[in-house]
Amino acid sequence: MLEERTRIAAAGALIDPSTVTGWGVDANPENDPTYPHRDRAQDEGLALNWQRPPQQTSEVEILQSIEHIRTPAVFGTSTPPRGLSGMIRRLAFRWSESNWLHWLMLMGADRIDVVEGVVQDLGRGKIPNVPAEMGARAEWRHNKKGFVTKAAVTGVVLAGAIAFFATRGKRQDETEADKEGAGDQRLG
Repeated sequence: MLEERTRIAAAGALIDPSTVTGWGVDANPENDPTYPHRDRAQDEGLALNWQRPPQQTSEVEILQSIEHIRTPAVFGTSTPPRGLSGMIRRLAFRWSESNWLHWLMLMGADRIDVVEGVVQDLGRGKIPNVPAEMGARAEWRHNKKGFVTKAAVTGVVLAGAIAFFATRGKRQDETEADKEGAGDQRLG
């Protein structure tokens, strides 16, 4: 049967499977290291007698999906929920993992966490190197066209924002001057 599958697979392939290193390595169950785990027929009740690892203790808040009864034995504690992003994460975990709102809120919380990190760095007197943290050097080295496109779009957006706020300030000054001039005309 294995030879027949190899022959059928080789007929549609551009190369001879027998020349590929490791081809058919999992064909023999006696030589497959994962085979005993997949063969549940010879399971001696391992799942029933399985001892749960000791529960990891935590000094920080751990958010848990509503689908699970208890927290896993081991979990990450490097980035506990904090600030606005933490509030959004807590809110997201009120919904099931099958709900798209759960994931959208978590992605939004990630973006907000980035901004919070930059603000925190600035508050500590450290100016973050945003281009380096975003991988600008690797982008330049491996995707020059993409780098130039991103730089151009960023430049246009920044120029537009500067122009918008500059004209907005002038309009406010002109409006205030017009109001003062109109008041002078009424008095005279």
